[in-house]
Amino acid sequence: MAAKRTLWSSLAIIMAMLMDFAMAANYTVGAPNGGWDASTQLQAWASSQSFLVGDNLIFQYDSTNHDVVEVRKSDYDSCQPNNPIQTYNDGTTSITLSSPGKRYFICGTLGHCGQGMKLEIDTLATSPSPSPAPSSSPFSPPEASPSIPPSSSLTPSLSPGSPAYSSSPESEPTTELPPLSSPVVPSTGSSPDPSASSSVSYKGSFIPASLTVGFCFIVMMILDLQSF
Repeated sequence: MAAKRTLWSSLAIIMAMLMDFAMAANYTVGAPNGGWDASTQLQAWASSQSFLVGDNLIFQYDSTNHDVVEVRKSDYDSCQPNNPIQTYNDGTTSITLSSPGKRYFICGTLGHCGQGMKLEIDTLATSPSPSPAPSSSPFSPPEASPSIPPSSSLTPSLSPGSPAYSSSPESEPTTELPPLSSPVVPSTGSSPDPSASSSVSYKGSFIPASLTVGFCFIVMMILDLQSF
């Protein structure tokens, strides 16, 4: 029984690791309109992304002119590459964001960092929750209750000697009620931004999480049958 419990615990850990791997995203630095170079607004690009633990940064560059140097905050601010945490110069560098917090990257080629080849990455532990939409109750105008004047019978007083007139009874005035229009409910939703899909096109390919769960479930069933 203890061995079986240990087996299930190990499978649960493996499944959690596979799920994290399946949901990781690949971010090509500066894409889709730029890259790791001095002409790309790198910090503006980073500010438009949401990086999570497990995501990958991919630097693509000409290794004869550029490199990627991870540095500390003070060296990042002063563009100082002489005390690096790690240096890469393979032309296609993939860096996994393994923990939450800020990381700093610069180009170690003389003068390139001062020209804008520097990048600050802020990695979040979990995805930020969307801000709740403001609740607004639809405006319902009060229903108008038209007041109908009371009908009164007009009885003219005739003086003696005056000829009696035989008058047909006057028809009571009818009050036509205006048609009640349905109140216009203000739309609280916002139309989707057409540019949102384009920001995901270069975000990276995802391994379907359902396939990962299904694979782990099959493995657990096989091992469970073998234990009998």
